[in-house]
Amino acid sequence: MSRTPLVLLPGLLCDERLWRDQARDLQDVAEPMIADLTRDDSVADMARRTLDLVPGRFALAGLSMGGYVAFEILRQAPERVTHLALFDTSAAPDDAARVAQRRAGIESLKVGRFVGVTNRLLPRLIHPSRLSGPVGEELQAMAARVGGEAFLRQQKAILGRPDSRPLLPRIAVPTLVAVGDSDGLTPPAEAEEIHRGIAGSRLHVLPACGHLPALELPHETSGLLRAWLKG
Repeated sequence: MSRTPLVLLPGLLCDERLWRDQARDLQDVAEPMIADLTRDDSVADMARRTLDLVPGRFALAGLSMGGYVAFEILRQAPERVTHLALFDTSAAPDDAARVAQRRAGIESLKVGRFVGVTNRLLPRLIHPSRLSGPVGEELQAMAARVGGEAFLRQQKAILGRPDSRPLLPRIAVPTLVAVGDSDGLTPPAEAEEIHRGIAGSRLHVLPACGHLPALELPHETSGLLRAWLKG
C-alpha cells in the first residue's frame, strides 16, 4: 500500500513534539515530515524552506501559525498540495488589539529574559481540564526548547503575514478545517470563516479542547487526519 507524503506544520513556540503522536499514528498511511518553523522571520521564507525539503506533491496540515505557513505554501506552489488540513488558525490578519499584544511581547523580551509559556498563559492555550498535568508540562517544555530568539522570529513572521482570505476561493483540494470548541486565540468563528471560503471543505469542532488539539486530543486528531487522507 502506497503512503501519502504528509507535511505537518507546527504553531508558535512549538517544535516536532506538537505533531509527534500524529506522525506515529499515521505511519501506515502516510510518510510524515514535521517542518522546522523556528529558523525564519517571514512566512514566505518558512514556506520556501519547507518546500525545498519536501520533494514532489504532498498532503499539508498546519496548526495556528502553521496554518499561516500552509496558506503561503498554497500561494507559492499550489500544484504541489494534494490535501489541506487547517487546525485552530485564521485566514485574517491580526486585529489592532492582537498586533499590540504581539508587539508588547516582543518589546518585553528585548528588555528581559524569555519566560516561555507561563502558568498565566496556559489557560489561553489549552482546555481548563488539562491545566495541571502532562499536557501543560509538555507545552511549557516545548516552548523552552524553541527559545526566545526563535520566538522573536516567529512573531515577526506572524505580524508580517498577508491576508489569506482572498486565497480561500482558489483552494480546490480536499480540505479539513478543525478547531477546539474552547479555543480563545483563534475561536471557532475563525474556522467557520475559512470553511465558508473553501468550497467543499469539512468543518469539525473538537469538544472540550483549546488551541492545541494535536497535543490535547492526540488520538482524535489522528483519527481526523486519517479520515481526511483516506477521503
